[in-house]
Order: sequence, then C-alpha cells, then structure tokens
Amino acid sequence: MATMLNGAAIMDGALLLIAANESCPQPQTSEHLAAVEIMRLQHIIILQNKVDLIQENAAINQHEAIQKFIQGTVADGAPVVPISAQLKYNIDVVCEYIIKKIPIPERNFTSPPNMIVIRSFDVNKPGYEVDEIRGGVAGGSIFRGVLKVNQFIEIRPGIIVKDDAGNMKCTPIYTRIVSLYAEQNELQFAVPGGLIGVGTTMDPTLTRADRLVGQVLGDVGSLPEIFGELEVNFFLLRRLIGVRTKGSEKQGKVSKLTKGEILMLNIGSMSSGARVIAVKNDLAKLQLTSPVCTSKGEKIALSRRVEKHWRLIGWGMIQAGTTIEVPPCPL
Repeated sequence: MATMLNGAAIMDGALLLIAANESCPQPQTSEHLAAVEIMRLQHIIILQNKVDLIQENAAINQHEAIQKFIQGTVADGAPVVPISAQLKYNIDVVCEYIIKKIPIPERNFTSPPNMIVIRSFDVNKPGYEVDEIRGGVAGGSIFRGVLKVNQFIEIRPGIIVKDDAGNMKCTPIYTRIVSLYAEQNELQFAVPGGLIGVGTTMDPTLTRADRLVGQVLGDVGSLPEIFGELEVNFFLLRRLIGVRTKGSEKQGKVSKLTKGEILMLNIGSMSSGARVIAVKNDLAKLQLTSPVCTSKGEKIALSRRVEKHWRLIGWGMIQAGTTIEVPPCPL
C-alpha cells in the first residue's frame, strides 16, 4: 500500500485492475480506489482482466457489480474494458482509451525545477577501478521546470543525522547533473512527464538501495522547507477499507486518532512514521520520525497499523509545521 501511495504521487492517471474470476470488490480493490481518490487522480480506466477464464454471463454479471461498486466514487463513469493480458485480448483497446481518455496535463516548464525521487541506485559493479566509478543515480518524475545536464542541483532533506539530544539535523546534498536518461535515451534536457534517471556526481553510497526515495531534487536554493513536525487538518474514512470481514460482520469503524499513537504518513513519495502529539477536532500535530521536504497545502495520506498491516484510514492537508534549520549552501 505504501508503494502504491508513493507511486500515485507522480501519476497522471490510473488503470484499476479487477480479476474477472473473483468477486468484486476485493478488499484491496476498494482500498486502492480510496487511495486514488485521496491522491486526486481524476482519470481512471477499469480493466476487467482474465475474461478468458469465465463464461460470458459471468463477465456481464461482474460488469454490473463493478458499475455498482464505482458509483459515487471518483471512478464513476469510467470505461470498463474486458481484457485478457495473457492472451492479449483487447490490449489495443486499452491503449486507445489511454490516449483518448487521459488528457496530457498542462506542464509547467518555466518554474524552477522540482523532482520527486521515487527510486535511487548505485550503478557501479563490484570491482570497478577508481576512475570507472560513476556517481549516484536518482530516478523520478519532474513535477515542474526543466533539468539540464551540468546543472547544479540540491537534494533535500539530504543526509539526516540525530545528535545526542535526539534532535534531527539535515544537510542537503549539493551535486551536479552528469547525465539524464529516459528509458534508454540519453537526454540533454529533461521535462515534466515520464520517468527520468538523473546521473549525478554524488557519492553512490548515498543513492544505493533506494536511500533517496521521497526526497526532493531541484535548483539550489529553490526547494521548499524541511519539516520535523507537521500540523495537519485531517479527514478520516468512515470505515476501515481493505480488511476482510468475516461473514455478516460489519466493516470496522475507523477509531479517532489518539495521542501518542504511531501513524504512517505518505507525503508525495515519502513514507514517514509519525507520532500524534496532540489532536483537536480535525487538527492533529504530528512529530515525524524522519524529516520531509514539503510545503503547506500538500495532501497527505494517513495509515494505521491494523492486524500487522498498514491500512489507509484517512487523509489530510498540511496547515503548518516546525521547520528544521539547514546549513547555508557551501557553493
């Protein structure tokens, strides 16, 4: 679920996949649809997969069940396409729908660049000689602005250390772009839309094994603040989604936030643990386990641990927060 919320932060549309040989909706189907609503994805296409395994009347019945399930949600009125991925039935129709139904969003090329990192890696093989070593690579989607080769960039929150008193200190990473890739194509400029790999002069240890996930990359000095505590106004879902209910048992209600409980927040592509410090009506003050680089007005998803799994319980908007001081840029 965390992965899904992190990915949804940068997407323009979604395909909701429903297996034709199971009843609809499955718990995770409703949970993902709720997540898509929270992340404000407007454009959804529903795929009824594995139609090769069932009879026609079963497919028609399930089609009606899907229509009933999506009534009043963000997916209301979305096309339902019966497909079989294995036998490649109707895949061409899906492609057509993606082109016709999901408009290309307006992209902002003029603002200072801002990119959310959703993965990062060390591309060096063991045993490389010193002069063959390449810098760390960050992958993600540019939110706005344009990145160029040889541009100096900053990555926030950067390197996070705790001092003896338990206070967080953040040192942003300053580095230069050496290469830009989209799929296999080397680029000189990278624009919003699509996934971009950014090769830098950074120490590859900092980027290995997705260590930079959830961080924000952009022009030096143009990135938003780093927060250690957030005040959010939140909205809880009425019922717990995605938990199987036994027989006629009612779906579990979402209990109120309590002081001191641990939640998981998804902000952009960053997942961070958070302790509830105080709650008042629909405002909560949260202390983050790891600092995040974000701005006021961003939407966040809240999850709570239910029976060993993180379950989506609601969403919120950042109202204010306590920022963490950042050392000045050395360049």
